[in-house]
Amino acid sequence: MIRRAGDADVPALAALRREWTREWGGAGDEPGFGERFAAWFEQEAGRRVSWLAEADGDAVGMVNLAVFERMPQPGRAPSRWGYLANAFVLPAYRDRGVGGRLLDALLSYADEHNFARVVLSPSERAIPLYERAGFAPARELLIRTPPSDPHAAEAG
Repeated sequence: MIRRAGDADVPALAALRREWTREWGGAGDEPGFGERFAAWFEQEAGRRVSWLAEADGDAVGMVNLAVFERMPQPGRAPSRWGYLANAFVLPAYRDRGVGGRLLDALLSYADEHNFARVVLSPSERAIPLYERAGFAPARELLIRTPPSDPHAAEAG
């Protein structure tokens, strides 16, 4: 089952985030992480929409959409765009359609709310999923990443 996540789902979302961190080689256990995650969720609630995938009542996946309202422009209708973020499905539930259903829910929301675009930064493994949903490489966006050592420029 895929559904919108709310305040009551914060512990489940935090647990999924811990599993994600473990999968990428990080420490999933940090004292106070649950409280830190809850504070982040509350702070982001006004501009982020989250979905939760459940199987037999257990949280097995998540995704969220950060919403950006464009600055008003004379003679132009208000618009928005979204950044698809934090898509994760537990390994035991991958390749079973869970990620696709999460993506469908998010894109349906974006379409219903007339988003100008949805962008994302996918993992290599997820690119085929996003391509099947109509995503393509962006040609009009630029990206800047900070230097690997931000203090190197100061020392030079």
